[in-house]
Amino acid sequence: MGGILSGIRVAMLGGDAREVLLLEELLRQGAEVRTAGLGDLPEQEGCTCCDDPLDAVQEAGVIILPVPGIKAEGIIHAPRARQPLHFTRELAGAIPAGTPVLVGVARPYLKEMAAERGWQLVETAEMDEMAILNSIPTAEGAIMLAMQELPITLHGSEAFILGLGRIGFTLARMLAGIGARITIIDRGASDRARAYAEGWPAFTFTELAAVIERADVIFNTVPAPVLTGELLARTRPDVLIIDLASDPGGTDFTAAAALKRRAMLAPGLPGKVAPRTAGRILARIYPALILKCLGRL
Repeated sequence: MGGILSGIRVAMLGGDAREVLLLEELLRQGAEVRTAGLGDLPEQEGCTCCDDPLDAVQEAGVIILPVPGIKAEGIIHAPRARQPLHFTRELAGAIPAGTPVLVGVARPYLKEMAAERGWQLVETAEMDEMAILNSIPTAEGAIMLAMQELPITLHGSEAFILGLGRIGFTLARMLAGIGARITIIDRGASDRARAYAEGWPAFTFTELAAVIERADVIFNTVPAPVLTGELLARTRPDVLIIDLASDPGGTDFTAAAALKRRAMLAPGLPGKVAPRTAGRILARIYPALILKCLGRL
């Protein structure tokens, strides 16, 4: 089989609909792929479905883990699998040092193993290209949630966005496009200047307490404890909080519940609201990334 990935053996452990699309692209570009925990797949040339992850990683030159990664107890994100899939110490021992291990988000459990074993761990969710592309389905999903939960239209609403990074900027532009009144909260002077250039009022986190009571909806993108109980107590009783940061988010959900504020943690929206688009993003980025990791690009 020809293709730029010809001769490269890839092990895919777990995954959802996104990884199914990625698998198809890897095969199209000539890779030999062994999967475990990706569910029942149609028979395809170059693809072997394994019941045991240990079989999948044998002689693999690249390991691909799901975008959500591995939970603290070693459970691999594998909603298509017949039974829970575990990343065990035995499995880690079968992956040689120097092997590229691609994952969206690496939690401490995986980082510790990677450091011990000397793998080439690559967190793809933090790569600019992937993060910017994924900000589109993330923003659309966040807006969908807000429309479902709010008793008012987003048009004319006071929408606060905490963090003007890649997701925050895309979300702000979409919300502004449907008529929401945007307020940006960001610690960076350059990001606040960018907000000013777009016509959005911007404040620091130390100034948030003075203005937060205006918000109809708050979107948090900061993976740090920024929405504290003290701040939540200053919000309107009918405020809606949508936390887009990676688990555990940046909101004190215990305080929110005690204050009877509606707050939801909504990480990983691309794979939930637009899995085909999210899969195409992986298919666009991973082949060249694999070649780069293997020193072939």
